[in-house]
Amino acid sequence: MAEAHQAVAFQFTVTPDGIDLRLSHEALRQIYLSGLHSWKKKFIRFKNGVMTGVFPGSPTSLLVVVVGFMSTTAYTKTDPSFGLIARIGAHLPISRYLSDESQKIVGGVLIGTGLWVAGIYIMRSSLKMLLSWHGWMFSAHGKVPKRTRIWMALVKLFSGPKPMLYSFQTSLPRLPVPAVADTMKRYLESARPLMDDEQYNRMEALAKDFEVNLGPRLQWYLKLKSWWATNYVSDWWEEYIYLRGRGPIMVNSNYYAMDYLYVYPTKIQSARAGNTIHAILLYRRKLDREQIKPCFEVMDDIALQGASNNEGNLSERHC
Repeated sequence: MAEAHQAVAFQFTVTPDGIDLRLSHEALRQIYLSGLHSWKKKFIRFKNGVMTGVFPGSPTSLLVVVVGFMSTTAYTKTDPSFGLIARIGAHLPISRYLSDESQKIVGGVLIGTGLWVAGIYIMRSSLKMLLSWHGWMFSAHGKVPKRTRIWMALVKLFSGPKPMLYSFQTSLPRLPVPAVADTMKRYLESARPLMDDEQYNRMEALAKDFEVNLGPRLQWYLKLKSWWATNYVSDWWEEYIYLRGRGPIMVNSNYYAMDYLYVYPTKIQSARAGNTIHAILLYRRKLDREQIKPCFEVMDDIALQGASNNEGNLSERHC
C-alpha cells in the first residue's frame, strides 16, 4: 500500500480548513518522461514510415529534383512542361490570392514533385524486376558471369544509398500461388513416410477429393487475395496458426537463443540471464527503429568468390 501511495501524482484531503493538496514531483517527472518516450517512439515510427514509403527515393532527393527543375526553368527561360506549369497554377484553389509569378512557382513545385514520384515508381518497378531474376543462384562456384555482375550493379544502384530494414517490402516480387495439384502432390510425398499403406490410401483419396471439389474454390479466394496483399500467407499464419494454435509455443513456434558455449563471462546464472535479456531488448529496440540494415552479403559473396578464384583462395562470408 505504501508503494501505491507513492506512485500517485497528487493527493488531496478535505479538511475543515479547506482542501489540502499534495503533489509528488517524482511521480509527475515519471509521467512526463513516459509521455516524452511515447511521443519519441511515435515520431520515429512516423519518420521510418515516410522513409520506407518513398523508397528508393528520399526527402533529400525530392528537394534536389524540385530545386533542379525550378532552377533549370528559371535559368533557361523555357517551359519544359509545355504550358502545364501555368495551367496548374491558374487552376489552383488559391490562385486568386497569388500573383502570376507565385502561381508559376507553385505549379513548378507540383510538377517537380510529380516527376519525383514518377521516378520512384520507375525505380521501384525496376528493382522488383531485378529481384525476380534468380539466375545468379545457378552460377558456377568461383566464376561470376558478366550478366550476374551487371545484375549486382543494377540492384545496388536502384537500392539507394541507405536502405532501411523494411525498405524493400514494396519492391519484393509477389509470392506466387502454387497450383492445387502441385500442393497435393508435395503433401502426399511428405506424408508418405509417416503413414502405412491403409492410411496413405485413405489420405490419397481425400486429397483427390479436395483437389476436385473444395480446392478450386479456395484457390480462387487465395489468388484474389494475392492480387492486393503483399503477402497472402503472413497474416493468416499469424492469426490461425500462431495465435490460435494450442500447442506449446516454446518448442513449436518461438525462436531460441544460446549463451556462449566455450566462454563463461560469469558462472552466476541470473547474471547471464540478465545479460541475455538485455542484449535481446537492445536488438528489439534496433528492430523497432529499423536501424538494422538489409543484408547485401549474398551479392558480396558472389563477387568474393570470383575474386578468390583468381587468387587461388576460397573465402566464405556469412550474413
